[in-house]
Amino acid sequence: MKTLGYYNGKFGELDEMSIPMNDRVCWFGDGVYDAGPCRNYKIFAIDEHIDRFFNSAGLLRIEMPVTKQELKDLLQEMVLKMDTGNLFVYYQVTRGTGLRNHVFIDGPANLWISLTPSEIPDGKTPMRLITTEDTRFFHCNIKTLNLIPSVMASQKAKEAGCQEAVFYRPGGRVTECAHSNVHIIKDGILRTAPTDNLILPGIARAHLIRMCKKLEIPVNETAFTLDDLFSADEVIVTSSSKLCMHANEIDGKPVGGKAPELIERLRTALMEEFKTATEA
Repeated sequence: MKTLGYYNGKFGELDEMSIPMNDRVCWFGDGVYDAGPCRNYKIFAIDEHIDRFFNSAGLLRIEMPVTKQELKDLLQEMVLKMDTGNLFVYYQVTRGTGLRNHVFIDGPANLWISLTPSEIPDGKTPMRLITTEDTRFFHCNIKTLNLIPSVMASQKAKEAGCQEAVFYRPGGRVTECAHSNVHIIKDGILRTAPTDNLILPGIARAHLIRMCKKLEIPVNETAFTLDDLFSADEVIVTSSSKLCMHANEIDGKPVGGKAPELIERLRTALMEEFKTATEA
């Protein structure tokens, strides 16, 4: 199959799938999601993603309809039905189906899955970024379906000819991007925001930190500011679909480019990790 969808036991091409109008996602965006890449029919970092998925659901008191192992088995079964093994694997749960009412619905969540062909970029081409005030709520550590601020920021970036938007809070603290984590290199040290309630604990972020430690690159997990961002030796953007990208422009101003050898070490090592884990 070219694309594949799943909803509570039903399978089909994505444009053939339908959901009940009274699924709570329609009324409230009431649910959580996770996603990651697949290569050669092997889903990358699947345990880490599913752990985060279940943690997000738990924080919102959503009753999961499957166990972690059942979800892993289902995802792998679906992957093997696809025409290509290079995919973006997306899954979400929503808090049940019922007439519109703000209070919770009892019972298990609705499970959605979608598979679409996708390739991981090699990270060699730099990104262009913009900055925008972070107007999101204070549960950014939960991967919820309420993504309107991220949608608007992403559109703003596109209209500026950029690929991503960097969020900052009042006072200039940099948090993350619209759909990525952002980090800086300064004086040979990786600086990345702490995993508090203002950022998502990215899987790619965790792999970046582990790789830095493996390569003996110091890591500092403390908040940094817009001034730090613009004066950084390098700016790195990571996500589950873009494992290690670097930026050369923010708000139309040149940034980074002062530690290319270090960036290349990290990029090469992370891409090799991904390829090794997903070998045929």
